[in-house]
Amino acid sequence: MAKKSKKPKVVVGDEGIYDARALGVPRMLVLGVQHTFAMFGATVLVPLLTGLDVATTLLMAGLGTLFFHLVTKGKVPAFLGSSFAFLGGYAAVAPKLADASGDATIANKELLPYACLGVACAGLVYLIFALLIKLVGIEKVMKFFPPVVTGPIIISIGLSLAGSAVSNCKACWPLALIALAIVIIFNIWGKGMSKIIPILLGVVGAYVIAVIAGNGFGYEPMAVDFSNVKAILHNIANGHIYGEDGLFFIPIVKNSTVLGVDFSNKSLIVSSIIAIVPIALATMMEHIGDISAIGATCGKNYIADPGLHRTLVGDGVATTIASLFGGPANTTYGENTGVLALSKVYDPRVIRIAACFAVGISFFPIVSAVISSIPTAIIGGISFILYGMISGIGVRNVVENKVDFTKSRNLIVAAVILVCALGIGSDGIKFTIGKVTLTFTALAVAAIAGILLNAILPGNNYKFNAEKYDNAKASKDEVRVEVEE
Repeated sequence: MAKKSKKPKVVVGDEGIYDARALGVPRMLVLGVQHTFAMFGATVLVPLLTGLDVATTLLMAGLGTLFFHLVTKGKVPAFLGSSFAFLGGYAAVAPKLADASGDATIANKELLPYACLGVACAGLVYLIFALLIKLVGIEKVMKFFPPVVTGPIIISIGLSLAGSAVSNCKACWPLALIALAIVIIFNIWGKGMSKIIPILLGVVGAYVIAVIAGNGFGYEPMAVDFSNVKAILHNIANGHIYGEDGLFFIPIVKNSTVLGVDFSNKSLIVSSIIAIVPIALATMMEHIGDISAIGATCGKNYIADPGLHRTLVGDGVATTIASLFGGPANTTYGENTGVLALSKVYDPRVIRIAACFAVGISFFPIVSAVISSIPTAIIGGISFILYGMISGIGVRNVVENKVDFTKSRNLIVAAVILVCALGIGSDGIKFTIGKVTLTFTALAVAAIAGILLNAILPGNNYKFNAEKYDNAKASKDEVRVEVEE
């Protein structure tokens, strides 16, 4: 009797998974939680630095991500979290106020709506660029963004974040190294599902150890801070159901930018817009680098399909909507790109699950408080590998596209990008036009310098291949995934 032929078996974590439904709903939910943890720390940091509302930020990040996926036909596995590029704009328009000790810690509630309005207008600039791409054609536009430019930019994205990872690790190196070790062990030697959720396992494992150890590592303060969690639980026990420190809260109700702007104050409105809108020129360059990084990770050319014009529209409109309702600007998140590279699960459905979790968390302060209690060192240990992954993706992008570094022009372009991105520093470059001070981040300066150099120097013979957009050729009909228990 002839034996039945078996379908090819793909071991989870060894090959890319483009349809996570093969893993089953429970495993997809776990993967969504992992992406939620990856984006949470940086996403909530922006409102803490600017004075915006944390719950509103999470809500708009989730909704913005879902809108982005709608515009991009559900093809791009990108999560949209809080953008750090606009911090200078918030500081210029709505600087924090001094507290009793003289430190600038109090949110400027009066001027924040005007800063948000400026960011909302900046998001609309994306639509103009997207229209330009649609009119002139992606091939002509992408001539300015060959791999010799996008590769080093992707490398710079990861390396520019490295300092943040190390800074977080310094809070407690032993705990950071434990988190890092757990991620590496499960990703390399793990079996089945454990191999594709190393980030989640690293966070949970290190968190449990932190709770047990307390201050045992000799770092102060080391113990997990449950004060916010206890306060909320106390309020809930006393019948405090609705409110920012209760069981349930609708953050969007009180944070609308439109409600806080006095539209008769045209001078303040115009100055806010002029101060913030030019930042969009820089963030659009970062957007192209991010989409290139995601494409390089997944083995697909998302700039061709669904198209850069669609990703720009998704990012820009998400930023505008978030700002109008009192949230910060949105941007595609490198942390989640690192998770994609580590787990090799490239299905955008998983990102959409994470977006739904972000929306859900925003309505329940207790969940946000629990996640916020994760020690900084654990976030640092996890970021340590995620940010490095992004730079590794950039290196792979350069190698796979066979960028010829024996040519001086290519070396010069790459060199200028890397030095600008890593040498300028976190303050960026500031210049004043009239009464308005503009700030360009180091990464934005690097992108602009690389694009200009590549356009000016002779030998730019790059031709964008719009047809070559699906290298992996994997789908639910072509690959059957089996999980080794």
